[in-house]
Parts: sequence; structure tokens; C-alpha cells
Amino acid sequence: MEFGVLIIGLLAGVFSGLFGIGGGIIMVPTLIVFFGMDILDANATSLAAMLLPVGVFGVINYYKAGYVNIKDALWISLGLLVGSFFGAELAVSVHSALLSKLYAAYILYIAIGFLNIPSYFRKTNKEQLTSPNLKLTLPSILLWKMIAIGLLAGTIAGMFGKGGGLIIVPLLIHYFGYNAKAATATSLAALQLPVGLPSVMVYAQQGHLNYLFAGLMALGILSGVFFGSKLALQLPNATFKKAYAIFLIGVAVFMVYKYF
Repeated sequence: MEFGVLIIGLLAGVFSGLFGIGGGIIMVPTLIVFFGMDILDANATSLAAMLLPVGVFGVINYYKAGYVNIKDALWISLGLLVGSFFGAELAVSVHSALLSKLYAAYILYIAIGFLNIPSYFRKTNKEQLTSPNLKLTLPSILLWKMIAIGLLAGTIAGMFGKGGGLIIVPLLIHYFGYNAKAATATSLAALQLPVGLPSVMVYAQQGHLNYLFAGLMALGILSGVFFGSKLALQLPNATFKKAYAIFLIGVAVFMVYKYF
């Protein structure tokens, strides 16, 4: 069983490095389906596994390639820290079946929105394919907007043990001019600080945390995220964005099948 949990962490790390997510989108459903955890136990264990900077090797890879906006990542982290507390408080107060359905609906909404199907019928491609140097491609962004992104993402992550990156990445792309790789890199950087600590404390006080599983998955993530980020950097921007959309659709389909 312990080896299986380690493999889950490794897989979560690969997806984390690829798509700028924390890895909970892989860990939580897997813990529920294959290890029989209820959603609150899975949420707590997933969040605890990501407390340490397990994605640091991926962030380093993206930073060397010029894709990480440190300033924005830090302000997003502040919002994540605050939002995670409120999200966990909501989660332990809501029936787990309802919580599961809410998350499935949320993932489906994000997946459909991210595909942006009308864009395939336009003659021009608005995606930024220029240099990853963000100072050349991004306008000046008010700090409170970045904090707001983090607050929303932290609340979602605290409620569902996952999903912070799935909020951050699409918002940075659609509303703040980031290309897919830059959004992924900055999201991953924002998630390296212990922003989920308030939610983990709430869950732990309610007896929902499996410390052994959290530690094993953290070890797997540390290794997997390095390879995931390396793979992401090899993909063309257009291909990378399509791969991310397919990933979201896959998650949405699974969650709908599981909980509806």
C-alpha cells in the first residue's frame, strides 16, 4: 500500500510540473477510489503532502527558461494562504456528498471554459507566442487582483484539497495576458510556500489527516515535478495549451462519472 501511495505522489508531481497544479487533482480522486478514503481525509492528506516546497525543482526549471513571475507569484501566495483557511472551514461544515458534486461541477465548468471552442473558428490566434520574458508581454497589474486570484484559488483548494492551480492558470491566461507556460510556471511557484497550512490545521483538528500517506506522496511529488516541468518546456506553446485542455476534460469526465 505504501508503495502505491508513493507512485501516486510521483504521478501527481509529473502533472504538477506539466500544468502548474499542486497535484491534488491526481491525489484526491486516487485516494478515494483506490484507498477507500472519504473526501475529507483525502483532502487533508493531499494538502499536507504539498506543504513543503515539493515542486521547487520544477520552479527552478521554469525560472531558468524565463517563465516565472516572482512578484505575481508572491502576491498570489498571500491570497492562497488566507483563502485556504476559509475553504477548509467550509468543507468540514458541508456534507461530503454535496462537496463532491460541487467539485465535479467546478471542474467541468473550468474545463469547458478553458477549451474556448469559438476561438477555433477565428482566423487569428490571440495566444501569445512571443518571448517568455513577462516584462515585455504583460501590462502593469494591480497587486490586489493577484491577491484576489490567490484568495479564490485558496478557498477552492481548502474546500476540495485540490484545484488551486486550476483556478490560477486559466485566470492568468484569459485575463492577464500570460501564455500557457508562463501561467503554469507562476502558478507552480505560488504553490511552493506553505499556503495550505491553515486548511491542514483545520482538517487535522477534525482527525482527517493521514501523516504517513502525506509524507510518502510528498516524496513522490518532489521527484515527479522535475520530470513534468522538463517535458512541459519541450512542448510548443500551442501544443502545451491543447494538452492542458485535454487534461482538464479528462478530470471533469472522471469526476462527473464518479459523483453524479
